[in-house]
Amino acid sequence: MRTVPGPTGHVVVVGAGLSGLAAALHLLGAGRRVTVVERADGPGGRAGRREFGGYLADTGPTVLTMPHLADEAFAAVGDSLHRRVELVPLAPAYRACFADGSRIDVHTDGDAMEEEVRRFAGPAEAAGYRELRSWLKRLYRAQMRRFIDTNFDSPAQLLHPDLARLAALGGFGRLDRRIGRHLSDERLRRIFSFQSLYAGVAPARALAAYAVIAYMDTVAGVWFPRGGMHALPTAMAEAAERAGAELRWSAGVAELERSAGRVRAVRLSTGERIGCDAVVLTPDLPVVHRLLGRAPRRPLALRHSPSAVVLHAGTNRTWPELAHHTLSFGAAWERTFEELTRTGRLMSDPSLLITRPTAHDPGLAPPGRHLHYVLAPCPNTVTGPSVRDWAELAPGYRDSLVAELERRGLTGFGAAIEREVLVTPADWAAQGHGAGSPFSVSHTFAQTGPFRPRNLVRGLENVVLAGCGTTPGVGVPTVLISGKLAAARITGADRRRPARTRRATAPGTPWAPPATRPPKAGAMPPSTPGPAAPALPDRGRR
Repeated sequence: MRTVPGPTGHVVVVGAGLSGLAAALHLLGAGRRVTVVERADGPGGRAGRREFGGYLADTGPTVLTMPHLADEAFAAVGDSLHRRVELVPLAPAYRACFADGSRIDVHTDGDAMEEEVRRFAGPAEAAGYRELRSWLKRLYRAQMRRFIDTNFDSPAQLLHPDLARLAALGGFGRLDRRIGRHLSDERLRRIFSFQSLYAGVAPARALAAYAVIAYMDTVAGVWFPRGGMHALPTAMAEAAERAGAELRWSAGVAELERSAGRVRAVRLSTGERIGCDAVVLTPDLPVVHRLLGRAPRRPLALRHSPSAVVLHAGTNRTWPELAHHTLSFGAAWERTFEELTRTGRLMSDPSLLITRPTAHDPGLAPPGRHLHYVLAPCPNTVTGPSVRDWAELAPGYRDSLVAELERRGLTGFGAAIEREVLVTPADWAAQGHGAGSPFSVSHTFAQTGPFRPRNLVRGLENVVLAGCGTTPGVGVPTVLISGKLAAARITGADRRRPARTRRATAPGTPWAPPATRPPKAGAMPPSTPGPAAPALPDRGRR
């Protein structure tokens, strides 16, 4: 594995999202001095928080899988995810509702899901589910260490017996066909293939290897952090500060000072200069390329995933048919992906994700109120409507989204909204996300594994990238891995060995946060509720 040469004693991490904080914790555990600079007024990045009218909404991901990957970062400094964040296992992980009026609860427990599939579609499909579950487990084992949790220096690294194992499992076939070998019910096939949308590829064109995302969603378990997803980066920032990191909020980066092929200092927008031995850059690729002064040359231009419109709705009631996460599928399927990835049209028959975080944490809303997060996938601003177009489209699309929810059984949804925030691709673009997509670069074959933008920067020997635009890719588990991989580029640590850790307390002593330690200058005290997201429209009751 190639590593950063020369001194690496002081590392500046640009961005306090999940990847940046994971990198910081792994670097601290390896004995590096770390300064984290973040343009917002607190941690989170995409996993930020928006407060509006007494509601506390997650601005990014709402689904937590593979929490052990976050725990690895805490363990690097002798801390623990479970000491800092209360995780609630979700059962069901999802509720899936279909246009024909049927619905099924998606359990990650194998026995519970087999029984639910039997009730929903009969014994043959239940047996097929068991076969599929076994295949997903084998697929995950074949991929994780060799193709996901690894730093690629060359495509030649793919030439390994694990590649033959992945091929034998059908990983290079098409996702929808592979799922169809086990399940004939079209509704069930959707449950195990919709995740390819996160990778920016339709199930009919996605490699079957991407079913590893379905493994995370439907087998490994889904959790809800008490306090919302934003509780995770908040806890990571607190652990990093406690381990000695300097956290600088409201500290945008204006320039990287370079000489002799190295970055020597990070200059903030305030004019302050922070000298460093190495830098980890975690913003989305357009921001990274601006700071570097160039984008790397590639045979083909980067393609971005579809985007999303998100409606955060604070309501005076809720609907009992909603689980914590509800998938509401339209009748269309292939056409939906064609619109999202090729024709650039807004979904004519939308499939939606509805998250109700107040189902497990009423404190995220005022007393007697409820918070709903409605995500509608849409084309990005290259394939579909432009940033300028969304200024005109947004109000009407919001109304059509509410009307669609009411048609699907959420009677009175619009009238129940007291406060709301609407986020469109124009807002994602304003935050620096390429093509107005929070899902970054898509996972086509030419943008996966060793062909994805590398986390080393040619011409600058001490700059490393982390985040969903680089290896291994999009999603909470993978960006946590990307932070670890970035740290390994600097420390040379073998990722298969636990990092050297510092004990948070004496052996056998229960962990507790320090009662009297004063915060560092510019640091956010643990009691601070969290950062505000970049300004977005906040509308009262319509």
